[in-house]
Amino acid sequence: MEKEMKELIDGLNEDLSGEYSAAIQYTYYASAVQGLYYQILKPMFEKEIPDEQGHALYLSEKIINLGGQPTTKPAEVKPVKDAKEMLEEARKAEEQTIARYKVRREQADKLGLIELVVKLEDIISDETRHMEEMQRLLNDPRFS
Repeated sequence: MEKEMKELIDGLNEDLSGEYSAAIQYTYYASAVQGLYYQILKPMFEKEIPDEQGHALYLSEKIINLGGQPTTKPAEVKPVKDAKEMLEEARKAEEQTIARYKVRREQADKLGLIELVVKLEDIISDETRHMEEMQRLLNDPRFS
């Protein structure tokens, strides 16, 4: 396997680990959120879970199609109980995910993997929307 393809597959596995982690993070947050924000944040966190699982399934299949072996290990999830901290952690995770996917998009483009480039653009769009939702909630003056 050529070096550039191996680097891409390794990066996709890092992304896959992040998607597993995001699904776990949102599942945990949906169950752990308390207080005044429960009715708003629980459904929002639950809504994110299928997106992250879909990204994970795509990445896993793509890694196999490219000749790699998908990871089964999620990245670490920081357990938090405070609603503001949940939103901050989720926003930070989305921001890091977007940065990784931009690198992956460049790698895929260099290798001429057009379908992967297009799909990564879609995923970057999803993750950007998630990050912006978290930021809008954090802009609430009650979180100041």
